[in-house]
Amino acid sequence: MVPGSLPVGQRWIEAPVPYDIGPVPDVDPSRFRLHLFGAVERPCEISWDELLRLPQAMVEADFHCVTGWSVPGVRWEGVRTREVVDRVRPCPDVVWVMAHGREGYTTNVPYVQFQDALSLLAHRMNGVPLLPEHGHPLRLVIPSLYAWKSAKYVVALEFLPDLRRGYWEARGYHDIGDPWRGERFRKGP
Repeated sequence: MVPGSLPVGQRWIEAPVPYDIGPVPDVDPSRFRLHLFGAVERPCEISWDELLRLPQAMVEADFHCVTGWSVPGVRWEGVRTREVVDRVRPCPDVVWVMAHGREGYTTNVPYVQFQDALSLLAHRMNGVPLLPEHGHPLRLVIPSLYAWKSAKYVVALEFLPDLRRGYWEARGYHDIGDPWRGERFRKGP
C-alpha cells in the first residue's frame, strides 16, 4: 500500500470493512430489476442482462469511510451513472438522487456528485464480482463522498427536486458527506 493524501481524520487500511443495517439480502441476478423513477421524463426498469449490455467502465479511486478508515485505489467496474441519467432524462429541477437498497437502506446523493465522471453502478470490485458483504449484485459508488453514500444492494434510484434524507442522514449524518471537507455530521436540523 502506497499512502497518498488523506482527508483529515482518516487512516489507510488494506480492505474495506463491510457494514450493514441488517442481514445481507440474497438475490438471483436473473430476477434483478433496477427501478429508475421520480422527477424524470422516462421512468424505467433495467434488468441484470440489460445492465451488463450498457457501456462498461472501470474506476480506480480511494474509498473513505466516515468511521475514519480509507482504502487506497479500489478498482470498481460497472456502468457510469451518466448512462442512467441519459436513459431517464431527469427534470431540470432535480438536485438529489435517493438510492434504495434491498434491505431498506437509503441514502441521498447530491445530483452533481451522482453525475460525476467517477460515479458508477458497480458490479465488480478489484477484478471480481461484488461479494455479498460488499453489495452484490449492484452497488452505487460515489468516490468523491464518504462510503455511506455508496449504497449497497441497490434496487432503485429516485430522482428528487427537493432534499429528502436517507437512513444515516435522518440520524444526523451530513447531507453531502464530502470527506475532504470533513462533512461527517450535520450542524443543525
